[in-house]
Amino acid sequence: MGAGHAHTLYRHGHTPVHTLPPHCKLAAVLSFVIVVVSTPREAVWAFALYAALLAGVAMVARIPARFLLGRLVIEVPFVAFALLMPFVVPGEQIEVLSLFHVSVNGLWGAWNVLAKGTLGVAASVILASTTELRSLLLGLQRLRLPPLLVQIASFMIRYGDVITDEMRRMSIARRSRGFEARGVRQWGVLAKTAGALFIRSYERGERVHLAMISRGYIGSMPVIDEITADRRQWAYAGALPALALVVCLLGWTL
Repeated sequence: MGAGHAHTLYRHGHTPVHTLPPHCKLAAVLSFVIVVVSTPREAVWAFALYAALLAGVAMVARIPARFLLGRLVIEVPFVAFALLMPFVVPGEQIEVLSLFHVSVNGLWGAWNVLAKGTLGVAASVILASTTELRSLLLGLQRLRLPPLLVQIASFMIRYGDVITDEMRRMSIARRSRGFEARGVRQWGVLAKTAGALFIRSYERGERVHLAMISRGYIGSMPVIDEITADRRQWAYAGALPALALVVCLLGWTL
């Protein structure tokens, strides 16, 4: 499990959030997201408290607000989908600014998608910002995720950069021969490039697999580092979902 590649989301640090074992953070984020999704959409104040909890964790982890907000751009497709809901969801209609009518159910649905999606993405960004990829894989393994899935994720991380570099070299080769993708006529060349990249990646994968078998690979990767967590660390990690659960229960009762 030696996928020690750094990723662009990770921010090196020595904060209490960084030092928590990865499986504790994974369990905490998953529990937090489940609690957020279980919260009734009408409890608007509850989502504000969830956002405050995440902001507190980000402050402890010393993650700048600009960094966190910039990474939330990944949810733009969900935002676009949510903005369409008030216009396509059937139900009671209300007039907005005397210009158009929107669905009440659509507005609540859009709010539900935006609020819960944004909180989930923000929690995931904080997790990725404080945990290295290699540690995430070790954490998944510690949480008893099926070993095959962990290995697939490990190889994907390992060889993603290799394939990207291969694409870069092929692009340089095309440009050195005077190729420029200006329109539909060049799509054939790009399609052939994609096919060549697939064949090269497949052949490289076969060579890697044969090399692993020759070194004794029998279907499972050796565990180099065994990570553990004590009760104190579990308590720190569980503080976020525990507080969120209290907010969720209040949202259902009030």
